[in-house]
Parts: sequence; structure tokens; C-alpha cells
Amino acid sequence: MSSPISFTFKGDHSKTKKWLDRLKHKQFMKHIEKYGEWGVQALAEATPKRTGKTAASWSYIIERASNTVTIAWTNSNRNKGENIALLIQMGHGTSRGAYIQGRDYINPALQPIFEQIADAAWKEVTEDE
Repeated sequence: MSSPISFTFKGDHSKTKKWLDRLKHKQFMKHIEKYGEWGVQALAEATPKRTGKTAASWSYIIERASNTVTIAWTNSNRNKGENIALLIQMGHGTSRGAYIQGRDYINPALQPIFEQIADAAWKEVTEDE
């Protein structure tokens, strides 16, 4: 038979409570639009350009929920219902039976933006008022 697990502690949680109260009043990512715009610019620059239409078709959507903020980058350039940006990224078959290998250009373009967002979020939660 095993013995029960118990915990004891001394002191209070006043420092933790104070820190959490400060976090509650901060406006996380109040400048999120700039990251959306920077992402559009990075994607436009990184997109392979035959005609430039796909590169010029990037945009972003910001969705805010009670506890989250999401940026979704979208590309409106389509051909026969297919998203050209994703065909370039993932690869695709042609009408003549050939296969065009994908080129990973989206992830490297957005990685610096993700790092800037993470850095800004960390700074927001760790800096004193």
C-alpha cells in the first residue's frame, strides 16, 4: 500500500498574484496589424514571379477571440478554383501529366515575422510597468 502524497508551503502568493494582475490589464499585441502587413510584404517579396499576380495577391485577416489573436495570411490568386500560392508551395501535376515540384517559400518568408511576434509577446509579459 502506498502512502498519500501531500504538499506544504510557507508564505503567500502575493508576487505571483501581483504579476498576474498586471498581465490582465496589458493589451497584448496591440499593434498586431503591423505584423500582418509585414507578413504580406515578406510573402510578396518571396513569391516566385512569372507574372507577379500571385505575389500581388497576398492579404491578411486578424481574428480576435476572448483569449487569442490569430493572423491568417491569404492569397486570392486562383486558376480553375486552385490557389496558385499553394500550388507553388506544395507542388502540382500539370494537364500534360508532368509534376512540378513545390518550392517552400512561405515558411522561410514568415519565420522572421513569427520570431518578431514571439519576441514582442515575451517582452510584453516580462517588462515591468
